[in-house]
Formats: sequence, C-alpha cells, structure tokens
Amino acid sequence: MQKHQNQPLNDYIEYPTTEMLERAESFLANSQRRHSIRSFSDKPVPKEIIAACIKAAGTAPSGANHQPWHFVAINSQETKQKIRHAAEDLERSFYQGRAGDEWLDALKPLGTDANKPYLEHAPWLIAIFSQKKGGIHAEDKNTNYYVHESVGIATGFLIQALHHAGLVTLTHTPKPMSFLSDICGRDKDNERPYMLLIAGYPAENATIPEHALVKKDLDEIATFL
Repeated sequence: MQKHQNQPLNDYIEYPTTEMLERAESFLANSQRRHSIRSFSDKPVPKEIIAACIKAAGTAPSGANHQPWHFVAINSQETKQKIRHAAEDLERSFYQGRAGDEWLDALKPLGTDANKPYLEHAPWLIAIFSQKKGGIHAEDKNTNYYVHESVGIATGFLIQALHHAGLVTLTHTPKPMSFLSDICGRDKDNERPYMLLIAGYPAENATIPEHALVKKDLDEIATFL
C-alpha cells in the first residue's frame, strides 16, 4: 500500500471459530425473520431509534469513503400525505399498462396494486438520496465514485438496522421518483432519489405473501472455489 495517515485497528474482536459459527447462524436466523410488510400500524416510533439506525447505515463502506448518500426521515403527516398522493398517481399508470405484461405478471403473486396506504399510515418514511458530488466532509464538492453501489450497501445496512431494532420495513421505488426531490426539498442538480423505505410496527393483521417466502438454496446463489 502507499503511505497514508492511519491508526491501529483497535476495535476488532476475534471470536473462537465455534462462536463465529454460532454468531453467523444466529444472524442468519434473525435475517430469516425479516420480511417486507405492506400493512403497518400507526403506533409511534421514537425519533431516536430511527436516528440510530440511520447512523448505522452511515457506517457502510463507500467509494473513496465519500459517503454519497442523504437520508430524509419523514414523520410529518402532511408530508407523508403528499408522498402518497404523488406515488399513487405514478402507480396507477404503472398498473394500467406502463409496466408491461411481464412485469405485472411477476408482481401478481405479491398481490400489489396502485393503492399505497402504508405511505400515509406508517410512522416513518425514509427517502434515500444518492449524491453525484461530495466528499468526506459535508461541504466538499468532489466527484463521488461507485455511487450506486455505495448507496445500495448503505440501504442494506439501514434495513438490517431497523430490523435489528425490532421494526418492519418495505422498500418502495416508484418510477420516476423525482417528486421526492420536490417534496423533500433536495438539490436536483446533485442528488437523485434512490429509494423510499417505509418503517414502523406491523399491523395486527399483517401478512406475508407465500411467494416472498421462497428463497433460493445456497448452491443456487453461491459458488465455492
């Protein structure tokens, strides 16, 4: 490696291999309890929990450590209503044919449609934005690298953090998502909406589509050489 400023790795913890396996299997079991939910309770979730989960997302690796993301956590009922109305307008055209038959057929086992009441009912929406320029400091205006990959990793961290905290989530990606920039007051020249994440408690009658429980086996998703 080239010379650079550094410090010793002081917070790594090495576990015995038996404990490592136990921890890996425990994490797997917990991850298998994570489900995408479309029926949310309106039970309040303290801001501090959402903030801690976003901070966890902010620890994700990123190109040149530029951290090219911004999270807008939305609890305002008025703002959630605006997002729901804008999203459903797009979703109606999507389900009325813009998506194409193949895509719509793929969605049928999930039972989704243009109605998105959870956008208004859930306590929190988190709009995730990617940034074209930035840097390690908020005021930096450098080119960001591997933006899509970096924001995707951070989003995964956020989903797992919310799940670990005891909340349920749903990823939502209406197309186009430019309305989120307007509603959230973000810089359209530098930022692009990446995803809308719904977070909260599940409703008492929440269900999981059987289709969503089908996961590929290890030998279908991994190769060991």
